Amino acid sequence: MKSQKLLATAGIGALMLGMSTSAFSDNWRYAHEEYEGDVQDVFAQEFKRYVEENSDHNVQVYRFGELGESDDIMEQTQNGILQFVDQSPGFTGALIPAAQIFFIPYLMPTDMDTVLEFFDESKAINEMFPELYAEHGLKLLQMFPEGEMVVTADEPITEPADFDNKKIRVMTNPLLAETYNAFGATPTPLPWGEVYGGLQTGIIDGQENPIFWIESGGLYEVSPNLTFTGHGWFTTAMMANQDFYEGLSDEDKQLVQDATDAAYDHTIEHIQGLAEDSLDKIMEACDECTVTRLNDEQIATFKERAPQVEDAFLEMTGEDGAALLEQFKADLEAVQQAEE
Repeated sequence: MKSQKLLATAGIGALMLGMSTSAFSDNWRYAHEEYEGDVQDVFAQEFKRYVEENSDHNVQVYRFGELGESDDIMEQTQNGILQFVDQSPGFTGALIPAAQIFFIPYLMPTDMDTVLEFFDESKAINEMFPELYAEHGLKLLQMFPEGEMVVTADEPITEPADFDNKKIRVMTNPLLAETYNAFGATPTPLPWGEVYGGLQTGIIDGQENPIFWIESGGLYEVSPNLTFTGHGWFTTAMMANQDFYEGLSDEDKQLVQDATDAAYDHTIEHIQGLAEDSLDKIMEACDECTVTRLNDEQIATFKERAPQVEDAFLEMTGEDGAALLEQFKADLEAVQQAEE
């Protein structure tokens, strides 16, 4: 951990030295929360490719740990050190409480086609969220799903009673903590850099993440029992520093929008089949790993606890959250009816 912090400090120092011209130079800096080849990196690299092939600009991509943890890269973006950042609402929720809506369990479907249609058509996603992010100096360019959330633990989970006395790692997100309180666990906030070690030493008993991240981060090695609870999808958001974006020429604004669209299309294609491939890799590498997929009856025992999380969301977010939740549900209903 100490060496990781030193590397992050060195990376930030290099950023500062490179800012002698201006944050508005043609060397654009983009940080995200994942490793090389993971979903956020796939998006960032395609954005970089498009920008560099269609302009004289350069895009420098920084992966997890190179500039610190998630809170660090958000602060750097708000301060104009970074021009672009990809951060999940799991961390942004502390800054923008309404972004925690994605952590209301069983609000989102887990069918990929329905999820993708929702992100394309949702008024909440495409009209309301940009306004919320703009209030915090951020230009929201794209929200996109990465994968269904999967719980890993020291033993299989089949009912809320199995969470009793279990310390489940959560992001620094009040609503996610409320979710695991509702499920019967003890939510334990930890930054990502401490999760593997926490599972290995028993500081925590489990965690949740999309399956590709469980595979790439090696979490199955120290938390071998995987449970598909069907309670939600991991969502992330790519955004720009608002002042930087507003200072761009019309031509460059269009370039950024086009690059974002290209990155989104490329990433959605990338995640097709990704969960299945990642699970196959885990099972091939791990003899001790188990996979539990909850049936409808088992899911119902968790789903009946979701309303208290929704109530907590409304208490945290007030009228703005209520309006967002109402629109969110209307958008989901419209998509589901269109598929019938």
